[in-house]
Amino acid sequence: MASTPAVPIEEQLKQLNAARKLALENSAYYDRIVKGVLPVIGPTSSIELKRWGAEFLAESLATPVLSMRDKESLTLSVLDTLKSLLESEQDDAIVLKASIAAAASAYPVVLRWIIHNSYHTEAWEQISAIKSRILRIWDGAPAPVRLSCIKFAQRVVLAQTTSNGQEVKYGGLDISLGMVPANHPLLDPRLMEAEATGLLDRMLGVLQDNSNDALLVDATLNCLSILIRTRPSTSNRIINCVLNFNPLKLANSPMTPKNKVLMKSMEKTTRMLMINILKRHVDPNNQHSGRVQQYVERLMRSRAEIFDEAGRKRQLADQAAAQYGDLKRQKVQDAFAAAPEPAAPAQPAVIPPLAPGPQTLAAVFTLTNNPGLQAFDATSIPANLVAKIVARTLNTLDQSVLDFAVNGIRSRLHTLQAAAVTAAAQYAAHGAAGLPGAINPATAPLGVEEDDDDYEPNLDAAEDTEQILNKLDNAPPETALDEYADPNAALGLGPFTLAPPPLIDADVASKLSSAAASRLFGPLSSLSSEGPSKKPKAGINRLAASSYDRDSWLTVATRLATRSTFGLEEEEQEEEQTSAVKSEEGAVSHPLASTFNQSIREMLFTYILEDWRPRIEVAVAWLSEEWYNDQLTKRTGLRNAPLHYETWALRLLDGFMTFITAQDKVLTRFLAEIPELSGELLGRLKTLCGDPNTLGLAMTSLLYLVMMRPPARELALDTVGGIWVEYEEARPLAAKYLSKWRPGWVEQQMHLQAAKAVAGGGGDGAAGIAA
Repeated sequence: MASTPAVPIEEQLKQLNAARKLALENSAYYDRIVKGVLPVIGPTSSIELKRWGAEFLAESLATPVLSMRDKESLTLSVLDTLKSLLESEQDDAIVLKASIAAAASAYPVVLRWIIHNSYHTEAWEQISAIKSRILRIWDGAPAPVRLSCIKFAQRVVLAQTTSNGQEVKYGGLDISLGMVPANHPLLDPRLMEAEATGLLDRMLGVLQDNSNDALLVDATLNCLSILIRTRPSTSNRIINCVLNFNPLKLANSPMTPKNKVLMKSMEKTTRMLMINILKRHVDPNNQHSGRVQQYVERLMRSRAEIFDEAGRKRQLADQAAAQYGDLKRQKVQDAFAAAPEPAAPAQPAVIPPLAPGPQTLAAVFTLTNNPGLQAFDATSIPANLVAKIVARTLNTLDQSVLDFAVNGIRSRLHTLQAAAVTAAAQYAAHGAAGLPGAINPATAPLGVEEDDDDYEPNLDAAEDTEQILNKLDNAPPETALDEYADPNAALGLGPFTLAPPPLIDADVASKLSSAAASRLFGPLSSLSSEGPSKKPKAGINRLAASSYDRDSWLTVATRLATRSTFGLEEEEQEEEQTSAVKSEEGAVSHPLASTFNQSIREMLFTYILEDWRPRIEVAVAWLSEEWYNDQLTKRTGLRNAPLHYETWALRLLDGFMTFITAQDKVLTRFLAEIPELSGELLGRLKTLCGDPNTLGLAMTSLLYLVMMRPPARELALDTVGGIWVEYEEARPLAAKYLSKWRPGWVEQQMHLQAAKAVAGGGGDGAAGIAA
């Protein structure tokens, strides 16, 4: 079936389709037909033949009718062709999409072959080159090709992680990391698992970035269900990532038909995945059960609010119905003929003047004479509702009406101010004569003079001595009379000074700090683990705590523990260094600086150790804040300034060591994410090497630091060297790492030990060398 120039491409495709139909009818022909068409779809073939060949290979490798022996033989024969199709210079999207789909089916089969046939290095090199090529073109490829890349990454993660045996139950091909022996010459289980973790993070990056590409989001979500079902080591990471994903992010954008379709698609796929997880894969007593249920309910509620409200019809307003009548029966001509003229903005005809006499502030700003409105108690309306009403009213109010009202209030204030100035001038000019009840000569009646000496005797009984004494006792003091006589005397106020606060001793400060810290951690039990709606990250300008959920509250707690008394401790240390005499005389210190934040730190430590595996993020965030606070403290230049990061990092690590097991890979994550490592901190891992069950965990954590954290590489290698020296059981594994990263170190140490044994003398030295 070799292609010749004399045969047209249409005729070749016709013959190839006939061969394909024969293979579909009888699976026994697959091997001969596939191997026969490989020369036709080679790198020098036309693009039409390459497209047909790539699709046929993807279909053949994915067929479930072949046995494992036949599938292995078929897969090994097409690896070279697949590699040439992927590395073709044309980069046709159809060819790449089908070739990547074929590679996704071939990868677990080739891995199974290599596990049992380690001598066949050529097949592993070919599939590794295919994998590298696919991972390179993933990000910049067209959308159909990227969908195939996601499927390929899913198959790689399935093949390079440990299975729970559920795939065999569903009739699938269960090829996992558990099949790889520890001493395989080509396959390193640790490196393969690390690569699978990186590929999973790359897949989840679409969800972590809250992407609006519905195709990529739906493809990623559809690939996650089988990972959650069959790979328990990936379930927590996947569920947390999906719970942080917001498929309705486009609701803040214009509601175009395209955005509606994208949101509905992403929301439905996300909801179906979470419902499937809730029904089949999550135990009702699991920590994620409540969060998944709340997430599904919030998705359904948000979807109803966004789409149902947009689809509802608005009823005709009463004013429009009264003005235009029944719009269904109104003729178009009558509407144009009797169209009302645009009405001028409504405004009061005149603002009523103020009544004579003193006025209240409410009366000054009242613009209506309606007694019903004036009698309405506005305080009965909630403040938040009043704010909404005022904001909407001001937004829709005509500018001319607002100017009219403002000018009316301004004229009232001018009138009141003029009346007050007139009364003050009258009082200054005439004194008491200007007061009501005094006799003014200019307005006195005829026949009455100011100095009238007419005397009319008082016929009342004279007051006795007791009554006079009682009046004198009840009379105001002379100082008060003097103040009333001089109006300016009451305004001569002296300076006001607050009394100094009482000093707080250390015992009282400790009790108050513990009580305040207890109140701070009280609401944690009632707060949800996530806020009402997850917002996209805002980069470096984001707010650390922008919602009332558990994460935000813990952020506030860590900030209070590290920054609430920043500077007070340094000031106290500076006072002790520079003025010892002042402290002996009773200088004011800051006892809260050493008790309040320490109380919060103790409660944070207790809170993390209560359930340290899911709360490892809280521990990392807290230590990051402590490290930042220590860096600021070091800039102050004080020699005895307290530093807290190293102390609490060691305490947390010691607490983890008490409950650590061989499956607790969160220890590796903790060491990788905390901001700074030290020799003493990594030295705690040596305690794990005394137990054969946890020896692998300690060495894996150190290897991860060596590979993924270059600044701590030498420190981690020093720790590995110390483990090699102290623990004989760990020497084979430690020597494997040291021989790669520090060649010759193990041989040098063995020579040194041999020399010490010889120097020790006698048979003991010979026995030590033999051992």
